[in-house]
Amino acid sequence: MIQNNSFFNKLNDLGKKGQPFLFIIDFEGKQPEVFELNNLPGDIYFQIPGLSNNGSLPDRNHDLTFIKHPLSFDDYKYKFDIVMRHIRNGDTYLINLTQATQVEINTDLKNIYLRARAAYKLYFRDQFVVFSPETFVKINGNRISTYPMKGTIDCNIPNAESILLNDPKEISEHNTIVDLMRNDLSKVAKKVSVDRFRYIETISTHEKKILQASSEISGTLPEDYKNYLGDILSKLLPAGSISGAPKEKTVEILLNTEEYSRGYYTGVFGVFDGESLDSAVMIRYVEKNTDSFTFKSGGGITFRSEVEKEYQELIDKVYVPIT
Repeated sequence: MIQNNSFFNKLNDLGKKGQPFLFIIDFEGKQPEVFELNNLPGDIYFQIPGLSNNGSLPDRNHDLTFIKHPLSFDDYKYKFDIVMRHIRNGDTYLINLTQATQVEINTDLKNIYLRARAAYKLYFRDQFVVFSPETFVKINGNRISTYPMKGTIDCNIPNAESILLNDPKEISEHNTIVDLMRNDLSKVAKKVSVDRFRYIETISTHEKKILQASSEISGTLPEDYKNYLGDILSKLLPAGSISGAPKEKTVEILLNTEEYSRGYYTGVFGVFDGESLDSAVMIRYVEKNTDSFTFKSGGGITFRSEVEKEYQELIDKVYVPIT
C-alpha cells in the first residue's frame, strides 16, 4: 500500500549486493530512511536481538519521573464512537485507534534508549525513541516469519492470563489480525502457516508488569528473495497489527479520525545484515517536542469493544520498560 518506488528499489539494490543496512519507514511511507551499516550517522542508535551500535553510551542511572497527561475520556470517546459507526456500517471490522499523550520525563531520549529493556530499540536524531516488544518480520534463509501482537492485560489482575485468553473481544481481535497477516504473507511467500497461536509474553514497565498475546506466522520465500527485499516490505506495509482490516479502507478511516500525525510511530524499522533481516513495529514510542514529550499509543477496536476498557488500554501502554 505504501508507494515509494525509489526507496524500495534502493532496498532491492542493497539486498542484491549483500550490503548490510538499517531501514526506518514511517506509518504513511512519506519519509523513509535507509543507511548502510558501515556509514551509519552518529546520531542514530539501534538494537535488535544479537546486533546493535550502542557503543559507549553513558548511563545516567537516576530515579525516573514519568507523569502522564492523556487526552480526556470524552475526547477519546468522540473518536471511538466514530470508528464504531464505521464498524457497524461494515467499513472495517478491526481498527487500531491511537492517540497522543503528553508526558513529563526527567531525562532525555538518549538515556531512555539506553535504559529501556526491549527486544528492539531505536534512537533517531534526538527526535524520537522506540522500545518495541513487537517483531514485524524476520527472514532467515528463505523463511519469512511475522509475529502480530494483539491483547494486553495488567499482570496484577487475578487470573490475568486466563482472562486475556478467554475474553471474547480479545479472541476476535487476535483471530482477525492473524488472518490478515497470514493473507499479507501469502502475497510474498508460499506454504504460509500459523506456527504458534496466542502465546503469552510478560513485559516489565516502570509501573508494573503486563501480559501480551502474540502469534507466529511463517512462509517460504523464493531462493532469490534478497534481490527483492524492498518489494517484499512494500507489499506488507503498513503493519496489519497497527492498522486493521480490511487494511486500505481502515487506514483511510484512521487518517480521517485520529486528527494527529502518527509520523514514525507504528511504522517499522529493521536491519539486513547481508544474510538475514530482522525488523520491528515502532510501538512504545516517545517523541520530543520543543519543550515537552509525546507518547503515542492505542489499541484494536472491534464490535465487541467497550470504550472504558479501550481508553484504559491506551493509558496502560504509556510506559517505559525501565525497572
